Amino acid sequence: MSLGFSDLSVELEQIKQDKLYRSRRIISSPQGVIVEMDGKSLINFSSNDYLGLANHPQVISAFKQATDNYGVGSGSAHLICGHSYSHHALEQELAGFTGRDRALLFSTGYMANLGVITALLGRGDAVFEDRLNHASLLDGGLLSTAKFKRYCHNDLEDLQHKISKVNTENRALIVTDGVFSMDGDMADLPALAAVAKQNNAWLMVDDAHGIGVLGETGAGIVQQKGLTQQDVPILMGTLGKAIGTFGAFVAGSDDLIEILIQKARSYVFTTAMPAAVAEATRTSLKLVVAENWRREKLNHLVQHFRAGASQLGLPLMQSDTAIQPLLIGESQRAVDISEALFSKGFLVGAIRPPTVAKGEARLRITFSADHQLKHVDRLLEALDTLSI
Repeated sequence: MSLGFSDLSVELEQIKQDKLYRSRRIISSPQGVIVEMDGKSLINFSSNDYLGLANHPQVISAFKQATDNYGVGSGSAHLICGHSYSHHALEQELAGFTGRDRALLFSTGYMANLGVITALLGRGDAVFEDRLNHASLLDGGLLSTAKFKRYCHNDLEDLQHKISKVNTENRALIVTDGVFSMDGDMADLPALAAVAKQNNAWLMVDDAHGIGVLGETGAGIVQQKGLTQQDVPILMGTLGKAIGTFGAFVAGSDDLIEILIQKARSYVFTTAMPAAVAEATRTSLKLVVAENWRREKLNHLVQHFRAGASQLGLPLMQSDTAIQPLLIGESQRAVDISEALFSKGFLVGAIRPPTVAKGEARLRITFSADHQLKHVDRLLEALDTLSI
């Protein structure tokens, strides 16, 4: 018997009743701290453009010049005819930036995580993941067909306990976010690296929200913690957040990159990012390294906001990063507050299940180096009027 599509309407109605329905708004301006959305000018506290590089004139200029040289599309996968000089140069520069032997570009962070985990693991292997890992990491673990175990968030004892219960004579991989995208806190990488070594396991870090922001030159949480390629052999970073462009990369040893070129299906079987995007990213990467003031200002803004939120008694979660979540609890209440802020001229996203656990809906407030103190103070004033 054919189901047809009528049951999809039922499912959609249930999502609405559960207060979990999601809808899109249309943006009609470049990314920045001020955006035009649905015909309204808003101060943007929802973007991952942490360093304010997505609309930087030098990055835009590099992109435009590269389109003259390469056109718009890359034409094919990297292994056929899509791998340009700009791609290759960017990979070399990312390797140098992160202090690793080599780097490999992927079209998205989701594809990078799926590609790495499924290329390295199979039946008989084991993967151990933090419970709050990004969905792409969890999906990669499940798709790998390895024994899949989730440990309690940032709980090293629980991780060690789960490792001890699994036969890890074959390959074992510990996987964690560097900065957790919905909580804003950081993994204890030195301790995780020690557990990995004790158990002859690899450690993979998804540093999507740390690359560009953390570390002396912006090389991320691994740099900030003083760890090496030997400590963290697999590093994934995205280019569409603090770097301000698009795509992702994996960095590590020569053997790691070569095996990914051979076996990572999400690399082998997809079109390369446009060469113009790679060229724009090369320019953005130089700005990340040279303009340390962006990280310094970002940290100042975050501390200013946290101090103000504390004075107002706002339910701010513990985070020292650009991601500052306000815990609300009930999903509809989070949506209502987000809508109230929208009406006051602020873009602040309401995060609900399944992105976060039931009863832990929140406002995810994010900061950019392009924000001004007056923007932060206006947000605090608005939040104070909403009785959160």
